[in-house]
Amino acid sequence: MAYKVFIVKCPDYEHSDEMMKVLFSMMGDIKQFVHPGEKVLIKPNLLSAADPEKAVTTHPRILAGVCKFVEQGGGAVLIADSPGSGIPYNRKSLEKCYERCGIYDIALKNSWELNYNTEYKQVSFQEGSLIKQFEIIAPVLDADVLFNVCKLKTHVFMHLTGAVKNMFGVIPGLKKPGYHSKLRNKGYFARMLIDLIRCIPPRLSIMDAVVGMEGNGPSGGTPKNIGYLLASENPLALDIIAGEIAGLSPKDNPVLTEARRLGITPNSPEQVELIGADFSEIRCRDFKLPDTLLKGGGLKLVDRLSPLFVNVFTRKPHIRKDICIACGACKRACPESAITIINSAGEDAAYAEINHKKCIRCYCCHEMCPENAVQLTGGLLYRMFSG
Repeated sequence: MAYKVFIVKCPDYEHSDEMMKVLFSMMGDIKQFVHPGEKVLIKPNLLSAADPEKAVTTHPRILAGVCKFVEQGGGAVLIADSPGSGIPYNRKSLEKCYERCGIYDIALKNSWELNYNTEYKQVSFQEGSLIKQFEIIAPVLDADVLFNVCKLKTHVFMHLTGAVKNMFGVIPGLKKPGYHSKLRNKGYFARMLIDLIRCIPPRLSIMDAVVGMEGNGPSGGTPKNIGYLLASENPLALDIIAGEIAGLSPKDNPVLTEARRLGITPNSPEQVELIGADFSEIRCRDFKLPDTLLKGGGLKLVDRLSPLFVNVFTRKPHIRKDICIACGACKRACPESAITIINSAGEDAAYAEINHKKCIRCYCCHEMCPENAVQLTGGLLYRMFSG
């Protein structure tokens, strides 16, 4: 795949329709991406049922712009995703996500099909460098074309989530924790994601970076006005540019580190052909990266340490009892069954509690908590290496 990324400025979602047309026109003839009669699966980021203004999910205005582009090329639209870790991949969960994320209304208005098929299949991928078999949701396999419509956000485990990480959504929700349990090392998890995009390659990836998320994303961070729309046939190239926007060095991005080891990405961002802007002007000012990031080689350090020292050099998730509503989202997301719901006599209310001896620092609990009740704390050694 070519290392080419298209980018346009888009100050807000009110201008997204206009700027989406500009973005697609820069890429050339629509026929190179959509052929008449093709069933095109549009895969947004639907991490959880969250209001669009929280910047947790792909904004419905961006999704609508992509769907219109597909229709212009004669393709049939199908919108599908599997929500995050621990969320059952069933009709009830999908309905909740579609409605809360603003997708149900745009689909109804434009007669676009929403997926309710909750089957999944085992897919063999013997070419994988690490993973030889994936569980993939059926609508992805049944489609002719896949469009990956991601969101630029930080991520407390993988540091940044964009085009590559968004593809983890093609794995059904209750299967996701198993990958975290087996692939505790960030490098291994990143390599799995790379195998996944090679197994199920999107024809085109479009990134919603109009309003992204900074801080402790992908759900507990803060919305950040960035003001860009991006697109590329190469999801790795798109993530390289997303890192440049966020100020995340490639050596601190596990996905890009592993991709370079495999020889499938450039050695420097400047080798990506950026069309529509200069590298010097795309950096987002004062963008806050996740608290879990250890800079200057910290990623390699933690991945090489024994589990005992990993506990010392990483942030621990803790439950704020005053915020926790004991909904159980963190418990369902935890791949190690390290979380219990406490409802003891004498307590004012039930709350979740984490067994830190079992915790593997995947931060799925933080990612999936709808109340932001999971806080991340670090000790002295962590603070020394995170500067």
